[in-house]
Amino acid sequence: MQNTSGSRLNVPRLVMAAGLAALVASGCANKGGGGSTANTIVIGEYGSMTGDQSTFGVSTDNGVRLAVEGLNKAGGVDGKQLSVALQDDEGKLEKATTVAHYLVDNVHPTAVIGEVASGLSTPAATVFNPAKMPMISPSSTNPKVTKVGPYIFRVCFIDPFQGTAAANFAIQNLHAKKAAVMWDQTNQYSVGLVQYFEAAFKRQGGTIVIEKIYGKDDSSFQSSLTNIKAAGPDIIYVPGYYNNIGPIAKQARQIGLNVPLMGGDGWDSPKLIEGGGGPGGALEGCYFTNHYSVDNPDPKVQSFITAYKAKYGAVPDSLAALGYDAAGVLAAALKTVGAPADGDFTSDDYRAKLRDAIAATKDYDGVTGKITLNADRNAVKPAVVLQVHGAGYVYKATINPQ
Repeated sequence: MQNTSGSRLNVPRLVMAAGLAALVASGCANKGGGGSTANTIVIGEYGSMTGDQSTFGVSTDNGVRLAVEGLNKAGGVDGKQLSVALQDDEGKLEKATTVAHYLVDNVHPTAVIGEVASGLSTPAATVFNPAKMPMISPSSTNPKVTKVGPYIFRVCFIDPFQGTAAANFAIQNLHAKKAAVMWDQTNQYSVGLVQYFEAAFKRQGGTIVIEKIYGKDDSSFQSSLTNIKAAGPDIIYVPGYYNNIGPIAKQARQIGLNVPLMGGDGWDSPKLIEGGGGPGGALEGCYFTNHYSVDNPDPKVQSFITAYKAKYGAVPDSLAALGYDAAGVLAAALKTVGAPADGDFTSDDYRAKLRDAIAATKDYDGVTGKITLNADRNAVKPAVVLQVHGAGYVYKATINPQ
C-alpha cells in the first residue's frame, strides 16, 4: 500500500445505531431455502456488537453493510441481492460458539464473515469448518484461526508478520535498543504478538529488559509500570486492545515514564485516544501497526472513506476497511462460482465450490491493499505504522512482507 505522510482526519463519534440495525434471516427451518430465496443470498455475520470491544464489531459491520449495499446497487450476484444476518457475540468466548451454532443450525447462510478477535474466531471456526460453511475473518491475526480447517479464511495479515513489523520499525526507525513488553495474559492475540515482537527485536540486536503481564479487567498498572521505569527501556511494546491501552498510558505518564508505547491493530478504535485522556494526552506520540491509513491518496481508498463518512458520520477505522474487504472478497468468489442450477446456495457441493473460489483469491484490489491468499488461507499484504497525533493518527511507514 502506497501512502503519504500527513495527519489523519479527526475521528468523530462512531454511530452505533447504524451497526446495530441487523437484518436477521427468518423462516430458515428448511436448510435448502435458508441461505437463499428467489432473490436473496444470505450472508452470516457475527461480532462483538456490545461489550468491552463493541467498536470492533460495530465498525466491521458498518464496513460489511457498506460493501453489500454497493454490490446490491450494482445488481448483486447473478441478479440476486445479498442480505446480512448478524449475530452479537457480546465479545464473550462462550457466546461466540453459541451464535456460530445458531447460524449453522437455524439461519443456514451461504457463508459467514467474522470475527475480529482471534480468541472468538477460533472456537467459532470449529463450528463452521465441519459444517462446510466458508468463514472469512476480516481481522483475526492469530495464526491459529485458519489452522482450524480448509473452510476458514482471513483477509488480514497475521501476527508473525505484524510483530516482526513492529520490531523492525522500533529498531530501524526509532533506533530503540532496549524494549519492555507488557501483554494481556488472557488474550491469545496479545500473547502471540509479544512472542513474535520479542524474537524479531532480539534477532536485530535489541534487548528485552523486562516483561510484565496484566488481565483484561485490571484497572491498576502502576506496580508493573514502576518496575518498567526502573529497567530503563527506550520503548514499551503493549499489544493489547484499546480499552486497556489508555489507562496504561495515563498511569505511565503519571509516574514519569515518558518513553513511547507501541502496539498492534487492536489499538485501532475511535475510543483509543479518549481512553488516554483525549487529544494531546497520554498516548500522544505513541505508535501502532495497522492495516491501512486514511492518508493513502489511492482514489479507491478515498472513495471508500467518503462513502463511509456519508453513511455513518465517521472516518472509517481499519476494522471497517477490513469488513468492507472481507465482503468484497466473498462477493468476488460468489460471482466466480455463479448461481447453482438448482438455486440452492447452501448445499455442500455449492459451498465446496465457493470455498475453492475464495482460496484462489489473488491480487484482489481491496481498500487495505492487494489481497492474495496463500496456501494456509492467510492474506499476504503490507502493514502500516501510525503515530497518535492530536485527535487522530499520522502515517509513518509501510512495512512490506519479505
